[in-house]
Amino acid sequence: MQFQNNSNLDDSIISQAIEWDKAGRNSVLATVVQTWGSSPCPVGSQLVIRDDGAFQGSVSGGCIEGEVVTEALALIRKAGDFKTLDFGVSDKDAWQVGLACGGKISVFIKYLDEYTITVLEELANTTLSNKKVALIINLTSGSHYLWLNHPLKTRNSEIAEAHILDLKARFISDSSGLIGKATNIALFARIYNSRLRMFIIGAVHIAQSLAEYAVSAGYDVTVIDPRDTWNTHERFPEINLDRRWPTTAIKELQPDNRTAIVTLSHDPKLDDTALLAAFETKAFYIGCLGSRKTHESRLYRLHKSGVPEEQTARIHAPVGLDIGAENPTEIAISIIAQITQTLRQPN
Repeated sequence: MQFQNNSNLDDSIISQAIEWDKAGRNSVLATVVQTWGSSPCPVGSQLVIRDDGAFQGSVSGGCIEGEVVTEALALIRKAGDFKTLDFGVSDKDAWQVGLACGGKISVFIKYLDEYTITVLEELANTTLSNKKVALIINLTSGSHYLWLNHPLKTRNSEIAEAHILDLKARFISDSSGLIGKATNIALFARIYNSRLRMFIIGAVHIAQSLAEYAVSAGYDVTVIDPRDTWNTHERFPEINLDRRWPTTAIKELQPDNRTAIVTLSHDPKLDDTALLAAFETKAFYIGCLGSRKTHESRLYRLHKSGVPEEQTARIHAPVGLDIGAENPTEIAISIIAQITQTLRQPN
């Protein structure tokens, strides 16, 4: 049995490991801890392997999974232990080991003993409550434990000030990797950030495509529009719908720095009030649909109402990257691309 890989496996890989343990099966967790050159999966990518060879997740997009599974099964037969697997492949020899894209990958594999499963269960509960947490892996001892964004929240004295500074930076950049390189302890941090959210103001045609793309990109999406004939589950299946006035909804939903807000209604009564509420938040992205002329009118209204230029400068308008989009689907693509650019390349 083999499980399919997809883009939203961060939580499901851990959940699968816990499920297999409850079913009395043994398993190994594999984590990409370093990459050099060309690598199809980023640092932090994970794979869980069951004692019969079934697996879920990916550490290389398929290039080295077979070798990782083989090594994992060897650990399971030993009923313990851990190991770092290094795959360094030149272009000339790449095909011989299946790493056709070249580059280098280091994968840490760990037999999931009772204590480590307990740590993963705590990790699952923490991510379920949408709290920031890092899974810390000691690459020398093999131990796994959690760091809950506060030095007093770890049970392990290995976390030094240098590690904490690196951890905070990794939460901001949303990137897993080695921490505290200046210390003598080799620690890896698998970052589990709070969930990405997107609030779409206006249940219009573009919003239908944007909501679909955003969900695929890993966002929890909420469409905010008080017009109940527009904001329906028939038009937005499996999407969170909020039929309150944007000001009320945004204030209660409390956008943070992992939240994008996009106004699409083309109705100032909805869009402007949403913007006024958005300016009071730490949302990392605020975008507004409309032409340059429409945006000039919008800025005039906002400035006249007392909104300072430093706030209106946060608006991305006309919304989306300039890719020559002409129809709602293409406009939605340009919007999700710009949001991704803002998230991943903030400067």
